[in-house]
Amino acid sequence: MKLKWVDVQEIAISLSEKHDDIDPLSINFVNLRRLVTELPEFDDDPERSGEKILEAIQAAWIEELD
Repeated sequence: MKLKWVDVQEIAISLSEKHDDIDPLSINFVNLRRLVTELPEFDDDPERSGEKILEAIQAAWIEELD
């Protein structure tokens, strides 16, 4: 399954599985954006991300860990 920026929940799940050593509370948006675009299933324009999308991904990632 190819992931787009709008697939917030699926991206969060992938990040929590692949980067279980990273605390999503401490990651900045530059690094979060990089981690998302490096996911093998990610297939979207890296330039289309914005602060709101990254905030949503970070929140979903935090929620995924709870």
